[in-house]
Amino acid sequence: SPFLQERLRYVLLLLFLLHGTDSFYVPGVAPINFHRNDPVEIKAVKLTSSRTQLPYEYYSLPFCQPTKITYKAENLGEVLRGDRIVNTPFQVSMNVEKKCEVLCNFPNKPVTLTVEQSKLIAERIREDYYVHLIADNLPVATRLEFYSNREEEEKKKEKDVQFEHGYRLGFMDGNKFYLHNHLSFILYYHREDVEENQEPTYRVVRFEVIPQSIKLEDLKADEKSMCTLPEATGSAPQEIDPSKENQLLFTYSVHWEESDIKWASRWDTYLTMSDVQIHWFSIINSVVVVFFLSGILSMIIIRTLRKDIANYNKEDDIEDTMEESGWKLVHGDVFRPPQYPMILSSLLGSGIQLFCMILIVIFVAMLGMLSPSSRGALMTTACFLFMFMGVFGGFFAGRLYRTLKGHRWKKGAFCTATLYPGVVFGICFVLNCFIWGKHSSGAVPFPTMVALLCMWFGISLPLVYLGYYFGFRKQPYDNPVRTNQIPRQIPEQRWYMNKFVGILMAGILPFGAMFIELFFIFSAIWENQFYYLFGFLFLVFIILVVSCSQISIVMVYFQLCAEDYRWWWRTFLVSGGSAFYVLIYAIFYFVNKLDIVEFIPSLLYFGYTALMVLSFWLLTGTIGFYAAYMFVRKIYAAVKID
Repeated sequence: SPFLQERLRYVLLLLFLLHGTDSFYVPGVAPINFHRNDPVEIKAVKLTSSRTQLPYEYYSLPFCQPTKITYKAENLGEVLRGDRIVNTPFQVSMNVEKKCEVLCNFPNKPVTLTVEQSKLIAERIREDYYVHLIADNLPVATRLEFYSNREEEEKKKEKDVQFEHGYRLGFMDGNKFYLHNHLSFILYYHREDVEENQEPTYRVVRFEVIPQSIKLEDLKADEKSMCTLPEATGSAPQEIDPSKENQLLFTYSVHWEESDIKWASRWDTYLTMSDVQIHWFSIINSVVVVFFLSGILSMIIIRTLRKDIANYNKEDDIEDTMEESGWKLVHGDVFRPPQYPMILSSLLGSGIQLFCMILIVIFVAMLGMLSPSSRGALMTTACFLFMFMGVFGGFFAGRLYRTLKGHRWKKGAFCTATLYPGVVFGICFVLNCFIWGKHSSGAVPFPTMVALLCMWFGISLPLVYLGYYFGFRKQPYDNPVRTNQIPRQIPEQRWYMNKFVGILMAGILPFGAMFIELFFIFSAIWENQFYYLFGFLFLVFIILVVSCSQISIVMVYFQLCAEDYRWWWRTFLVSGGSAFYVLIYAIFYFVNKLDIVEFIPSLLYFGYTALMVLSFWLLTGTIGFYAAYMFVRKIYAAVKID
C-alpha cells in the first residue's frame, strides 16, 4: 500500500540521516575546478601539539616565507580555535610533477638558523608539534600503515591505513633532534566530465605528505633551485643542534595521482571511523538501560501512586483513625518557595538557554550543515545561538521567578543574563591571559574579546530582558495546593537521603548512557581529531534527556515520601549528578590518555573541563528540575485535600 511505502521512505531517510552525515553537505563550500597548470594554493593553518595544547601560528618558526605574507579573514570559530590561515611559498600547479625543488628564494644557498631559532625548533620537536597545511581547503594528512595481522606470511596482504592530521615537525633519536626539511606532497585529483572539445578540469580530492629529514650535503642543489634526492638507504637525516647555528635546505616535491574519489566524499578519509560498531553498541546498550529504567519507574511509580491516591481519596471513617503518612502529609509545604529564588530561576534560565542551543546545534550538524570543511562553523553557530536563545532563557526564568513569589524582576533579569555567562567569561579570560603569556595563537585577540562582550551586552542581555519581561507578566505556574502559613517540622532523614548520596545515585545512569560518546568528544577536543558523528550524538542527547527526567522523578518521589519538602534546590543539584561523573572521567582521561606534563597545559585542561562540567550540570539539572516540577504538580492535583 502507498501508506506503507511512505512509512518505509521515512525510515530509510532517517537511517540515511543518522548514518550519512558525511556523505553530502549542503552549504559552506563550492568545489573549485582547476585546469592543468593552474596554481593550487597551499596555505598553513597552525602548529598544534596534544602535549601542550597550545597552538602556534606557522611563521612562529623560521620556515621559508613568501615575499608578501597575507592572512585570511577568519570567522569567530576559527579565531577561538587558534587557526591563523596564511599563505606559503610552495608553488604547486595542477597535475604538474616536481621532482625536488628548493623552497627559499635563493637557489642553492642554505638557510642558516641562529642559535635562538635552533633552540626553538628543538623545543617544538621535543613537545611533539604537528604542522597543519591546507590545499584547496583540504587539510594535509600523513598516511600511517599498520600491519593488522601479526603473522609473517599475512603481512603482505593486510595493511591498515590510517591518517594522522598534519605532519610531524621532526623526530628525536636519543638526545638528538631531527627536522623534517623535505616534504613530498602527494595530491590526488578527480577528473571531471566535460564536453569533448573542452580541456579537462580537475578537482583536488586528497592531500597527503611524506615528511623526510635529509642532510644538507645529501640534497644536491643547483642554480635553478633544483635538487636531487638521495637514494633512500644512504641518506643521513638533518640534525638540529640547539647549541649552535645550523645550516639546512628546505625542499619539497609534488606528485599527482588520479583518483576515483568524488569531490563530495573527499573528506571521508579524514572522518573514517573504524569503530562505528562501538557507537551502535553503546546506543543500543543505553536504550535498553533507559527502557528498563522507564519500565521499572512506571511500574513502581504508577502502582504506588495509584494506591496512594486511592488511599488518600477514600472518604471512610477508618481514615480518621489511621495516621496519615507519605507524600500527602507535606501538601501544605511542597510549593513553599525555596531560599534564593532569584539565583535558582537564573540558573534554570541559563540551563534552558543551553538546552535550546545544544539541541539546535546538534540537529543542524546532524543534517550535515556544519561539516568540518567549513572550519569554525560549529563554534560560531554555537556562540550566536546561545546569544539568541536568551529570549527563551529569560522567559522561563521570569515565569518561574514570578511563581516563587519574587517581585524584583529587573534584578532577576540582570542576574539571568550575567550569572552563567559571567562565570564562563571570567574563567576564559584568566586562561586567555596564560595563553597570551605563551605567545600562542590560541589566545583570543583583544578585538575579538571586545566583539564577544558587545554580543553579550548587545544581543544576549536585551533579549534576556525581553523574555524575562514577558515571562514575569504571564500567569505564574498554577500550584494545585495551597501553602500553609507555618512550615512543618522535617523528620530526621535516613543516611541515604543525603544530598551527596543522591548525586552519586542519580548521576550514574545518564552518565552510563553517554559515556562512549564522551570519549570521542574528548579525543576530538584534546587530540586534534575530527568529530562528526552528530547523528549518534543526537540519539545520545535524547537518551540523556529521558534518563535525566526519569531519575529526577524517582528521586523527588522518595524525598517527598520521607516528608522532606525542600525539593527545589535539591532536585536541581541531584539531577546534575552526572556532571560529577563527567568530572571524574575527565581526571581519569587526563591521567591515562594524555601526556601533559607542564603547568599551563594542565591548567588549560582543567579550566576548560570546569566549564564543560558546569555547563553540563546546568543542562542536566534543568532537565531534571522541570521533569520533577511537572511530576509534583501532577500528583498533588490528583489527591483530594480538605
